[in-house]
Amino acid sequence: MSIIQNKKAFHDYSIEERHEAGIALEGWEVKAIRAGRAQIKEAYVTVRQGELYLLGCHISPLLTASTHIHPDPTRTRKLLLHQQEIARLIGKVERAGYTLLPLDMHYSRGRVKLEIGLAKGKKLHDKRQAEKDREWVREKQRVLKVR
Repeated sequence: MSIIQNKKAFHDYSIEERHEAGIALEGWEVKAIRAGRAQIKEAYVTVRQGELYLLGCHISPLLTASTHIHPDPTRTRKLLLHQQEIARLIGKVERAGYTLLPLDMHYSRGRVKLEIGLAKGKKLHDKRQAEKDREWVREKQRVLKVR
C-alpha cells in the first residue's frame, strides 16, 4: 500500500533500477507517516561512509507529539539495505554518474519502506519526447474509446 509517491522523479530522471530499503525512523515519525504527513518531493539519497542516507524528506510532526521530544521534520534518516546492495549502488553512483532518488514510500508487512531508484538525469529534449509519447497514448485511447 503506497503512502506517497515522487512523481517529479519520473519527469526529471529516467529510472534504471529500483530497490526497496527500510528506513530508520523514530516513533513520532511513524505516527506522522501513518497520518499522511510525509513529503519526498525534494528528497534525495546520499552516500556517507559506506552507508545510504535520506536527506530532504519532510515529515511534519503531529500536534499530539510527546512534550519531552523536540521533533526535527527534516532530519537525516539512515536507509537499511544489505551490504552487497549498498556496495553495488555506491559503485554505480560514483563511477557511472547515476543518482539515487526516493520514488515511493509504502507499507510492507506493517513496516514503512522506501523504494529508491538508480536514475540518470533527462535532458530537455528527452522530457519533450516523453511528453509527446504520453499525449500520443492518450489520443489513441480517446480515439479507440469513441468507436
